[in-house]
Amino acid sequence: MSTKDISPSLPKPIANADSQPYWDAAREHRLVIRKCNNCNALHFMPRYVCPECWSDRLEWVDSKGEGSVHSFSIMRRVSDPAFAPKVPYVTALIDLDEGPRMMANVLGDDALSVKIGDRVTVTFEDRGDGALLPQFVRAPKGGKA
Repeated sequence: MSTKDISPSLPKPIANADSQPYWDAAREHRLVIRKCNNCNALHFMPRYVCPECWSDRLEWVDSKGEGSVHSFSIMRRVSDPAFAPKVPYVTALIDLDEGPRMMANVLGDDALSVKIGDRVTVTFEDRGDGALLPQFVRAPKGGKA
């Protein structure tokens, strides 16, 4: 779990009451997900209630930060000029080993070679002022994600 190049020109995460612990954990190089203490479901996207049983008995748990690419798109055009220096870049749906699916970018020199099913591991992109954004890099072939 490393920190990638600083990208201070890109937008910084905007936290709210539901997501503040997620962003605080990211600043500590930790990827966290929600666990429901009522039905034991694990889910991603910080929210106030469980999407399975609607309980509000939730806690934050650490993810291993490993998973596989479910789907991806190579972005070649941008809607925000701040992202222009990054094109082309990969946005992917990542199936975490714990079960939840999350959206993130795939970073690294080999990102454009990504394939569905590739193993990935979390990394943290520095957005400046201590703000870190969980992203992913491809695991080495034959290596553990």
